[in-house]
Amino acid sequence: MIELVFATNNENKIKEINALLTNSIKLLSLKDIGCYEDIPETADTIEGNAILKAKYVYEKYGYNCFADDTGLEIKSLNGEPGVYSARYAGEEKNADKNMDKVLQKLTHYSDRTAHFKTVVALVINSKITTFEGIIEGKITKEKHGKDGFGYDPIFKPNGYEITFAEMPLSEKNNISHRGRAVKKLIHFLNSKK
Repeated sequence: MIELVFATNNENKIKEINALLTNSIKLLSLKDIGCYEDIPETADTIEGNAILKAKYVYEKYGYNCFADDTGLEIKSLNGEPGVYSARYAGEEKNADKNMDKVLQKLTHYSDRTAHFKTVVALVINSKITTFEGIIEGKITKEKHGKDGFGYDPIFKPNGYEITFAEMPLSEKNNISHRGRAVKKLIHFLNSKK
């Protein structure tokens, strides 16, 4: 069995990833290894932040690790909020305020095209490998749904009439940016056995 730390304190992300993992991978959280500090996310790209977080845990705690970083990139806003998605409306990382800011900025735009992008960075024995997942969609004009987290209530993936926040977790995992990146990670890990 492979033991890996997932470098996040986000319980929602841990739940999503656990639902995708096979029995051959044992997932440890940051709490499980006694890591309670905020890992710096100072890179100016999504990929850079994922690598920073994974390397931090590997170098400081000695565990093989993976980390993800995700951004919502909106065409009419020149890719905003992008790497700043979690703290778009301020350092307190309030999802409702972030969504409100996006909806307010898009008020006068007819093009609401956007995509979610996740990069997963894996560090095993100091070697870094990255995996990317993207899903295209549109930003709705108001929030819909109570499930999910982050921008899920305002993101409607292409081909669907509902937002991520209105989908069962299994359906979201099947098509989401994070699901796509993690499936690539799992395929990579299984190919190494």
